[in-house]
Amino acid sequence: MNREIMILCATAVTLGFLHTLLGPDHYLPFIMMGRARRWSLAKTAWITFFCGLGHVGSSIIVGIIGVALGLSVARLESLESVRGNLAAWFFIAFGLVYFLWGVRKAILNKPHTHWHLHTDGEKHTHIHTHMEEHAHAHDEQGSPNITPWVLFTIFVFGPCEPLIPVLMYPAARNSTIGLILVTALFSIVTILTMIGVVLITSLGINILPIGRLERYMHAAAGAMICLSGLGIVFLGL
Repeated sequence: MNREIMILCATAVTLGFLHTLLGPDHYLPFIMMGRARRWSLAKTAWITFFCGLGHVGSSIIVGIIGVALGLSVARLESLESVRGNLAAWFFIAFGLVYFLWGVRKAILNKPHTHWHLHTDGEKHTHIHTHMEEHAHAHDEQGSPNITPWVLFTIFVFGPCEPLIPVLMYPAARNSTIGLILVTALFSIVTILTMIGVVLITSLGINILPIGRLERYMHAAAGAMICLSGLGIVFLGL
């Protein structure tokens, strides 16, 4: 392995970590949706993994096609920019729709009190939410959920901006083995960072005493996803 490939490998690891950590859109959707929909940590990790795979995989395919056809970096960067904008607006649209649905669910799921009269004349109150119990029943029956597929589709559109111009093209000029190695390192570090941040943060959130705010979690999840998309469009995150 020559010096240039070694430098590119180190760059791939560094960029994969920082690119993911500094981009909240890489982990906030999974943290918030996992909490709102009460996914297990294992399910949250798998969904994050597959979305991360789609995220880096789509850029790898674009990069390989560009290298094979001898396309300029500028042309591929323009394509990746278009894909990035589409993904950001998909985040905004999905987050906004989910936020509105969450607000409606929270309003309809307002806790209310029932009085129970026992045969001995004793009375007591029982506070519950009908919609929450209804939702739990459906969850136990394994009702289909399209949310993971929506997230996967959005992440397939989302590009890994530094992968092609900074790593793939320089590595391809050196050797095919170098290209494969650099691309694999970037992909592995990106996905592992996504999963690590999601799991660590989810563990912290799950132990917080949310209480009555629980019914607003869907709305909060939609709001955070929408804000992530807005951050991409207007702040370049």
